[in-house]
Amino acid sequence: MSDGLEGVVVAETVLSRSDPPSGRLWMRGVPVAELVASYGYEGVVALLWEGFAGAGLTRAGVQAELGAARAAAFGRLATWLPAVAAADIEVAVRQCLAGLPDDSAPGAIAGTLAVAVPALIRAARGDAPVAPDPALTTAADVLRMLRGTMPDRAHVELFDTYITAMADSGMSASAFAGRVIASTRASLPSAVLGAWCAFTGPLHGGAPGPTLALLDELEAADDMDAAIERKLKAGERLMGFGHRVFRGNDPRAAAMRAALERSGPAAARLGLVTRVEERIAAVLERVKPGRRLPANVETMAALLLDSVGFHRDHFTAVFAISRCASWIAHALEQQQSGRMFRPASRYIGPPVR
Repeated sequence: MSDGLEGVVVAETVLSRSDPPSGRLWMRGVPVAELVASYGYEGVVALLWEGFAGAGLTRAGVQAELGAARAAAFGRLATWLPAVAAADIEVAVRQCLAGLPDDSAPGAIAGTLAVAVPALIRAARGDAPVAPDPALTTAADVLRMLRGTMPDRAHVELFDTYITAMADSGMSASAFAGRVIASTRASLPSAVLGAWCAFTGPLHGGAPGPTLALLDELEAADDMDAAIERKLKAGERLMGFGHRVFRGNDPRAAAMRAALERSGPAAARLGLVTRVEERIAAVLERVKPGRRLPANVETMAALLLDSVGFHRDHFTAVFAISRCASWIAHALEQQQSGRMFRPASRYIGPPVR
């Protein structure tokens, strides 16, 4: 048995399927490239929630639902924001989700996160929260609530590409955590809270921030090869390079790279990623022949989030705005179709007396 459960099927799902050898990922049968080009975030939410949070869901209907949910969530800010405004954002998000009523609807949960994250970022710098505009898309309104002004179209398109492409990636650690909780028939907010807690780990949703830090460090190094070699020999993980599932052919990364290339100034650091990838390959050939660590989706995510104005300390919370749609869908699917998870373990402790 693998320690990481690779190859172990824990559930049947209609939500997404990946084919790493061919570099493809589908959500409800639709490839990521098409989702980004034609569906947008609200369209993906409609796709993932169809049959679980209603029938006949549409992009326009979900946009209206999430807009109304953001307005309602803003009205509740005063009940929890003052108590956590000075806390680390990951702790504050945890407190925010923990305060949701057990009967909260899917849209209310997603809308709460979309309002909470920009409000918490603004509170940390001493700024008052900005009320949402329910008529806008999630991408446009989150950026607007963050900045206090209407964002330009290029940034909205970049951010929508990100939250669309990253909405689901199969049985991730956070999705599995949420499904385990949902399988006990615990509430939907409880499942989403558990998923968030799993998500905050640096090997999962916490990866994009350290990825940007690594790029900055290597860009500033006098000898990039020597810096990479020191890290490899010390056993350090090169954040943003190498992936457990995709091996340099992640369609989500491709979608974000294409969006960055179209964005003008935001494309400037793509050349650095290519250079770092080349130098990592060269150093690996010398110190660990046969091993490959191509740039992964976190690298593109880090560059994109940085380009639209998010600080690296907030990347995980921003990522959750996107991934929340998947956590909700996985939890609802598990509640409908699955038994309570009760796996077995193999005892390897001291001899039994």
